[in-house]
Amino acid sequence: MAVLLVGCGEAVVEDDVVRVETGEVRGSRQGDLRVFQGIPYAAPPRGELRWAEPRRAERWEGTRDATRPGSPCPQVGSSYSDTRSTNEECLFLNVTAPRSGGGKPVMVWIHGDGAIGAGHFFDAARLASRGDVVVVTVNYRMGVFGGFGMPGLAGSGTFGLMDQRAALEWVGRNAAAFGGDPGNVTLFGVSYGATSAVAHLVSERSRGLFHRVALHSAFALADVPAGAWFPDLGALPSLAWRSVSEVEGLGAAVAGELGAADVDALRRLPVEQVLDHPLVMNIFQAFGYGGEVLPKLPGDALAAGEFARVPVLAGATRDEHRSFVGLFRELAGRPVTTEQYPELLATAFGADAPAVEAEYPLSDHPSASAAWAALLTDRVWARATMGQHRLLAAHNPVYAFEFADRGAPSEVEVPSLPMGASHSSDIGYLFPTAEFDARLTAGQRALSDTMIDYWTRFARTGDPNGEGLPEWRPFGDGEFVNSLAPGAVRGVDYSDEHRLAFWAGR
Repeated sequence: MAVLLVGCGEAVVEDDVVRVETGEVRGSRQGDLRVFQGIPYAAPPRGELRWAEPRRAERWEGTRDATRPGSPCPQVGSSYSDTRSTNEECLFLNVTAPRSGGGKPVMVWIHGDGAIGAGHFFDAARLASRGDVVVVTVNYRMGVFGGFGMPGLAGSGTFGLMDQRAALEWVGRNAAAFGGDPGNVTLFGVSYGATSAVAHLVSERSRGLFHRVALHSAFALADVPAGAWFPDLGALPSLAWRSVSEVEGLGAAVAGELGAADVDALRRLPVEQVLDHPLVMNIFQAFGYGGEVLPKLPGDALAAGEFARVPVLAGATRDEHRSFVGLFRELAGRPVTTEQYPELLATAFGADAPAVEAEYPLSDHPSASAAWAALLTDRVWARATMGQHRLLAAHNPVYAFEFADRGAPSEVEVPSLPMGASHSSDIGYLFPTAEFDARLTAGQRALSDTMIDYWTRFARTGDPNGEGLPEWRPFGDGEFVNSLAPGAVRGVDYSDEHRLAFWAGR
């Protein structure tokens, strides 16, 4: 078998060449896997395609090098990530596949945040190898490029969702070339990515493109009291959704501030000039509803049972909101103080503040920031997560989880507020890098293996259970929630743990 050398110094063999619909791609070997990076699944969204539905990628001649990631989509970075990009040639995906066999389940990963990130930041090797599945990770337009809108602009507020749908369509046409089964696709994601997956659940245009869905910390039903997300930020009726008319109003205002009279003028502006406008990567994170992609508010669609009939695996982390209190208060130099705590409660809950303070007294917590994080984990995250479980379980098989490893490694260290099982701390257990694995205890590595086994068996059959795994009953069996912690994988009374009876109606 002929061996070729590529620029990065890796040995690549001839059978690592795969033909997809647009031409040949040459990947690289990693043990028992083949890895293909930077495959275009759609045309670059620039020029007339900026703020337009994505078009199929063009064909290429010869064999395309797929041993390196493609560019992330435009982003400006943040206090917790220094990733930056101004490259609109960014609609790439990456495929990690076992070297042998065919007809394998395909798992398509949508990364979170909605303002920063890229598919190749997630190392799918362990997931693909241990689970014997094909894993696809995706780039998509974010912020002002993914969620922008203007009056008369088709697709306002949904361009990122259109990209994700285009990637799913590409998977349907090309998965078999990598040994995957296009008739068995699991869509999964975290945070913004999980909420994107909920959007695809309720969108008619995404029906049939996936056959199972796994949701990590989706916020499709979440609202946020005043001051609970950022200091001084008012109440948010929804974290996830904004009407198309509101999106278009924001877009028209931004266009005016950028000196552009219409969309065509905006499309002529350099990426850098668009990104220089303050907050454009954040104010356009919410998805637009009321248009063709999302005709109605997705929460209403869930309540009406208007969503795809597919098995669901879904959950959240034990200490979700510690991440946000840590980032936006502790590390920002604005910690919650004992004196501030009653004031924050009054701002957030008005006349209910005394009852909330009685339920979450400072004496029960090591700090005021910890108390604030605990009550917002329950009020914002757990309440919405349980509501989502109940609506989905009315029609679909649902397997609910809570990631509860309070010793999980954290991407952000906050000495004054231990992160515990914070937002997205579960993701490294499915996508462990060598560096992440080195930080785990033996018990945490065993939990990582258990989670990979659960998730990939769910991808294979729609049921996470299997030989050697603790039983995971469906949510419909007494609202069963499977708690995932080292040496302690078992059912938990999620409603009691997060005081959901107290929060009902608040």
